[in-house]
Amino acid sequence: MNRGFVLLAIVVVTTALVPPVVYAQAPANMSPYTPPKLANGQPDISGIWQVLNTAAWDLQDHGAGLGVPAGRGVVVDNEIPYRPEALAKKRENEAKRATLDPEAKCYLSGVPRITFMPFPFQIVQQADKVNILYEYNHTIRQIYMNGNPHPAGHIDWWMGDSRGRWEGDTLVVDVTNHNDKTWFDMSGNFHSEALKVTERYSLADADTMRYEATITDPKVFTRPWKMSMPIYRVKDADRIYEYQCVAESEEADGTFHREPKTWYPK
Repeated sequence: MNRGFVLLAIVVVTTALVPPVVYAQAPANMSPYTPPKLANGQPDISGIWQVLNTAAWDLQDHGAGLGVPAGRGVVVDNEIPYRPEALAKKRENEAKRATLDPEAKCYLSGVPRITFMPFPFQIVQQADKVNILYEYNHTIRQIYMNGNPHPAGHIDWWMGDSRGRWEGDTLVVDVTNHNDKTWFDMSGNFHSEALKVTERYSLADADTMRYEATITDPKVFTRPWKMSMPIYRVKDADRIYEYQCVAESEEADGTFHREPKTWYPK
């Protein structure tokens, strides 16, 4: 059994018994956590990290269902402000998720979904970029830190185009140039090619990172909305491991079979 799913199962049981984690403000007489710095002065957020929640199944509060563990949501105020016509499509996606979910076809997960898939990822920092190596689907993401703008025009990329900057000790990443084929979760929450994601990564302590993603897509949502969650440092591994996705395909006679597949964009 995959190590990520074992950890997730433990967390699902635990979170059903205790209140959700809420980040409190530091007391007035206590300084906020100051992360270690690299030689170039950047905050050191490198290492292996993993989200331990059920957001990959459903971003909002949800009960257990077939193939879906119960869990608390990660959306601030637990509300996704869909336009009426987009909400109808979301419900259709959810009803047909077994075949419509891009993850079921082993496609790249997109941002921010790749962050909270139940697999670890590794952050490797360089002077001009932050690299994130995801165990899921051998995905490699580069966040450019050289100050250059996003490429002109719109380009359909599965993982979008990521441009980052430091605001104090927080890594802020603007992600644009998405395609319209990825979902936010297994429950059919979706977006258009107009999606813009603003991510914020900041260390709460040596082993916990705060992650926020603000979602803007005027074609699908009536206003921007935000998700927030902790990410935990993985201490019992010195690397991420290989993962091979297994896609499910429908035959002409209506039956399904599963076959190994690793998908890379062309």
